[in-house]
Amino acid sequence: MVTRTVDLRSDTVTKPTAAMRTAMANADVDDDVLGYDPTTRRLETEMARITGKEAALFVPSGTMGNLICVLTHCQIRGSEVILGDSCHIHIYENGGISTIGGVHPRTVKNNEDGTMDIGQIEAAIRDPRFELCYPTTRLICLENSHAHSGGRCLSPEYIDQVGELAKKYGLKLHIDGARIFNASVALRVPVHRLVQAADSVSVCLSKGIGAPVGTVIVGSESFIARARILRKTLGGGMRQVGVLCAAALTALQENVGKLEGDHKKAKTLADGLNKIKGLKVDIDSVETNIVYCDILESSNITETKLCKMLEGHGILVLPEGPFRIRFVLHHQITESDVQYALSCIQLAVSGIPGKRHGN
Repeated sequence: MVTRTVDLRSDTVTKPTAAMRTAMANADVDDDVLGYDPTTRRLETEMARITGKEAALFVPSGTMGNLICVLTHCQIRGSEVILGDSCHIHIYENGGISTIGGVHPRTVKNNEDGTMDIGQIEAAIRDPRFELCYPTTRLICLENSHAHSGGRCLSPEYIDQVGELAKKYGLKLHIDGARIFNASVALRVPVHRLVQAADSVSVCLSKGIGAPVGTVIVGSESFIARARILRKTLGGGMRQVGVLCAAALTALQENVGKLEGDHKKAKTLADGLNKIKGLKVDIDSVETNIVYCDILESSNITETKLCKMLEGHGILVLPEGPFRIRFVLHHQITESDVQYALSCIQLAVSGIPGKRHGN
């Protein structure tokens, strides 16, 4: 019988710590839809400070955060946003910018490091002289770190270049910063510097830093004022939400400092996976807490079967496409967990089944 579980599906699977639960129980709360919840105000003020922006707004999820930001920048239906072909907004957010906002996505190929070529971004900007037929480009979106590229980090110099391009054409720049703290730690660059060129940023609190719920979006005071209205329209206004924000404040204090350790554990896992016959990891691509592992055809096992076998050993991972699986490290995974996972992966790849809990 399996008695140990190591959950590497995502950094969204963490449980609230004892300190978070205490903070939630003792949170000073009021009605945030009316703007009076003191704990929510504290969190928003702190996130505005960290990102160097004028104002911030707590929303229930990263998907809603990105949707609000895109729709706030693109208030006219038929507007166009330029974004990467493998970015989270384009692939994993239900096409919300189109179905809800009437915003047209114009994709540019993401490079292996998560960037888009500056020249290709510029070429994708519509010529306003042909607005009779073209949609109007209003926004560029970046993602940092870039999840689908394995958690690769966009440098401040690259982001500045995109920001300068946006200004040249009178466009806005939004950064999906779901894991911006991971990028900041990996690059050793403060968050406010990474997002300096952005007009808006969404920062997920329930990924790397381990809060149970929520995202904060940041921008100018006028931008956040408009975003607050959209949040209400989308059903994201919550009343005594300081209960959740209290956990997020604790996460900021407790867990940002642990991200470097998560990145080191990801490297350890990647190195170990590369030593297992039939598996391959591009070690240089492991910059933060995400590890993509390719299954070689010679191993005679599919990603679906391997994930199922690993589950039998108590190791939870997600398939990421044909012959590829994803591992995500977080603060509740120990060095011992990594070594245990590697030993179970070796058994699974060798065809040795495990036994699930209770079997």
